[in-house]
Amino acid sequence: MKTWLHCLLMTVLTNSGRAIAAGGGFLPAEPMEIGSEPQFVFDLHVVDTTWGLKPKGEPVKRVLHQPKKHPANPLIIGDDPSHLWVLRETNGLFRMWYQANVKNPAVDKGKDLYRVTVAYAESKDGLHWEKPALDLFPDAKRCSLPRNAVIHRLDEPQCESNAPQIVEVPEKDRRGFHYIMLYTMSTAPLNGIRLIGSHDGIHWDAKSDMRIAKLSSDTHNTIHYDAARDEYVMFCRSKHIYRAPGQTKEMTSSGESRRGMSRMSSKQLWTEWNVRPQTIIMPDERDAELGYNYFMAMPVRRYTGIWWGLLAPFLWNDLYASEIAWSRDGWRFERLPARQHLIEFGPKGSWDQSMIVASARWVEVGDEWWLYYAGFSGPHDDPKGRNGAIGLATVRKEGFISQRGPKTGGVVCTRALRWPGGRLFINADAHEGELRVRASDELRRPLPGCDYADCKPFTGDSVAHEVTWKGKSLDALKGQVVRLEFLLKNADLYTFRATGSE
Repeated sequence: MKTWLHCLLMTVLTNSGRAIAAGGGFLPAEPMEIGSEPQFVFDLHVVDTTWGLKPKGEPVKRVLHQPKKHPANPLIIGDDPSHLWVLRETNGLFRMWYQANVKNPAVDKGKDLYRVTVAYAESKDGLHWEKPALDLFPDAKRCSLPRNAVIHRLDEPQCESNAPQIVEVPEKDRRGFHYIMLYTMSTAPLNGIRLIGSHDGIHWDAKSDMRIAKLSSDTHNTIHYDAARDEYVMFCRSKHIYRAPGQTKEMTSSGESRRGMSRMSSKQLWTEWNVRPQTIIMPDERDAELGYNYFMAMPVRRYTGIWWGLLAPFLWNDLYASEIAWSRDGWRFERLPARQHLIEFGPKGSWDQSMIVASARWVEVGDEWWLYYAGFSGPHDDPKGRNGAIGLATVRKEGFISQRGPKTGGVVCTRALRWPGGRLFINADAHEGELRVRASDELRRPLPGCDYADCKPFTGDSVAHEVTWKGKSLDALKGQVVRLEFLLKNADLYTFRATGSE
């Protein structure tokens, strides 16, 4: 007979380089294979532990770095825009698909207050944007469409499109299209989450348009391909099962459906996803203390193996905020305990004082990440009185969250790593302090020539600083199991990476 201990041990497996613990939590298998991708140090994935050098002194702390709003904001006005997605082409052109909410001046309230559609804008520098007069649809004026509208069904003109995402898809599922958009139709008979293809990002092929989930998930749904599991993952809301009390039909304004965000997956992209979404994150006690008892959205982006969620905590029926969340497995999302806003509300009377609708699709420009967001001047329950626009906030590359060492010093120690060879680069800010690195063995015994005293101290600010030990790199350690111990004195460490054999 199997004992409980035997059953417990049998649940410890390895899958795609990750150990699956009995409690369902995922831990990396050690020694870790890190390749040459940036390794973020703000959670317990590649980091084993952190500590302050003085037991009664300050420890190493995680710090959120809020993106800075651009002084030229707002960059795009008109159409009361909300959910958006931005790409930068290889020729440098910035392209944006966004949800336009065109107000009907003859209506004071209700569902006919504004017309919703997916529209398009572009920019050569990411700051000065143009809305091209595309005039793609002959019934645009009658249907209150802006001239830059790109998604509209002539056969069902009453149907409204919203919340676009340009999905990154493997070649096998592209169906010959260069662009594939995920969007939502909010009106019958086309209501649901849909896919559509395009060769140029402007003219979308109506013949390719198909519904993959009949969900009234009126949020910024996003899909990503998980290569490790060879499946597509969608993040949405479970609005199909939550209704307003006492109602027999689905109510899109019901509070129950705005409590949490959900996940669903499919091996096939262009098909009806015959699975039900499962809730993966919802507000907790800390959110209740702050009054944010609902989540309105969580668009997700996959970057360097991390699922980055731009969570939208919601103070009913008023403020719509932004917060960073992350997951290593696509199921369990973590958040910083202080629940700081990623992009802060503007001051009273400003264009973005009440609502921040952030996009998960940042654009890398030099040493920065550019995050575009929609802001509103009024609360969620005043669509007639508020005005919306699009702005830009910037943060250092890979710079959302750092590990900060105190002035008295602290250490960030990694798990056991199999060194892939090459040089060590760090993304760090030590311009008011100092950063050194020690390479040690699995038991934390310093390797010869790789101790703190051998390391050239870093006292600058760089997204890609090479660490050396008396002029030498770690290339000779290729294949060995090592730990990296980062000594931070009044310094911030964001990421590190190996170059691999060169």
